[in-house]
Amino acid sequence: MIRGFKNFLMRGELIVIAVGLVVALAFNTLIQSFTTDIVSPLINALAGNGYPTLGLGWYVNGQWINAGNFISAVIYFVIFMSVIYFVLVVPYRSYMAKHGTTVFGDPVPTPPTKTCPECLSSDLPLAATRCRHCSCVVA
Repeated sequence: MIRGFKNFLMRGELIVIAVGLVVALAFNTLIQSFTTDIVSPLINALAGNGYPTLGLGWYVNGQWINAGNFISAVIYFVIFMSVIYFVLVVPYRSYMAKHGTTVFGDPVPTPPTKTCPECLSSDLPLAATRCRHCSCVVA
């Protein structure tokens, strides 16, 4: 039962989806802070109603722009994404590489190819002497 659960957790699609979800949640925090602490106060300042608060920031027409909370959210985002990368992505990438699979942007290099002069197909291996599409002799 434990082995089956481990196999389920280590499937490539599940880890990729989990990392994507975590990135989306962290990015959501950053965007929410930007809108709550920067955009909304600016809009309220244009209307002319506001209330004083403390922290790093400035007043615009009596409305407090809370730059400290936004900077805090940016720092949180950077730290959180670093932890996700070094705790989840790097070990999982090496684990999958040991099993012969590449994940998270490690593309398999494509071999060099040449182009057929007759049909202009560009997917011919360098060692090919004839085109696989039109059977033309390729030099």
